[in-house]
Amino acid sequence: MSRTLKTLLGATLVAITLSGCIVAPARPHRPPPPVEVVPVMPAPGYHWVAGHYRWGGGEWRWVPGHWRAY
Repeated sequence: MSRTLKTLLGATLVAITLSGCIVAPARPHRPPPPVEVVPVMPAPGYHWVAGHYRWGGGEWRWVPGHWRAY
């Protein structure tokens, strides 16, 4: 097989392989976190878990902070 034919065959295989790729749209940037007011600790032995954004349903959703026992 000639070198030109091998190159053409390789390029064709790469083009066919890449044509099946599906690129998902990029997520929008995460918005800045809102200001959280940390309530008073319910009892000794708790620590504050800060709120954060979670990706779900095609959008960023805010998960509020909460107190958690050790």
